[in-house]
Amino acid sequence: MNAPVERERITARISSAVAETLNSAAELTGTTLNNFVVQAALEKAQKIVDRENFIQLSRNDAAMLLDLLDAPPKPNAARRRAYERFMREKYGVETGSA
Repeated sequence: MNAPVERERITARISSAVAETLNSAAELTGTTLNNFVVQAALEKAQKIVDRENFIQLSRNDAAMLLDLLDAPPKPNAARRRAYERFMREKYGVETGSA
């Protein structure tokens, strides 16, 4: 026996023009207005979440990143100072490496 699915309800106040457009789109896709709106909102929400959670690189940028990870540049004075400041501000740690 399947457990009951918890459902939530959302409401939206929209103009007649928006309602007409949404109804037309739902009819054209052969679905109910409710299903159409939920699916469209879910697709948009997923794109936003994915955009915030994933970094997309071109092939060239990915290759450059992998090269830098394989052979990182030697730290110069500015990088050492930045590291020291980061450790001090983030963790309250004095590394003494600068």
